[in-house]
Amino acid sequence: MPRQNRVTPFNEIVAYPERGTFTGNRGVLHDAAGRITGRRWTTRRWIICLLEFKGWWRPIMQPGRYTELFFLDEATALAAGHRPCRECRRADHERFKQCWLAGNPGRLSEIAPGIAAIDRILHEDRLIAGTKRQRTTRAEIDDLPDGTFITLDDEAQALLVWGDRLLVWSPAGYSSALPRPGQRMVTVLTPRSTVNALAAGYTPTVFGFHP
Repeated sequence: MPRQNRVTPFNEIVAYPERGTFTGNRGVLHDAAGRITGRRWTTRRWIICLLEFKGWWRPIMQPGRYTELFFLDEATALAAGHRPCRECRRADHERFKQCWLAGNPGRLSEIAPGIAAIDRILHEDRLIAGTKRQRTTRAEIDDLPDGTFITLDDEAQALLVWGDRLLVWSPAGYSSALPRPGQRMVTVLTPRSTVNALAAGYTPTVFGFHP
């Protein structure tokens, strides 16, 4: 039976048999029996990691250790509010940080902000204050960069903006594609500051597609 450790673009932690192409964590979310609790984070450091790094191996959901989460791809993880890990994805981490800073001028008061300051803003952008609910925004679809997740009329269907298409998300991959409509307001799942980082040049890894 699959564990409850897959994350959707709606920032839901669910049980699917597919493993995904990235892992990551946001702290300890499971109990001693390996069951997901009511917690959805224990740290503001929500990261995206490689499935394999330096041959390291560990059993998942060890008592008292961070909860290993899995994502279809990096675009999915970004929509859920995560960002690249500095240890196993150093180059991507630095690229994301620079694009984030370029795309979000004025959002930080620090003169030389570190990643902790960015994590603080990301936490504000990914969750409605005082709740565990995903914060969404509204935007004109023509203004959104590739790699952004949105919903249209069916609010339960996550769609990835990618070129002139909207890719229909599923746990196993993108099941189909729709033409990208123009001049239309949509609901944006990806956190606002991450959308700005995408617009500033950060290109995420997308399952089945390569930039």
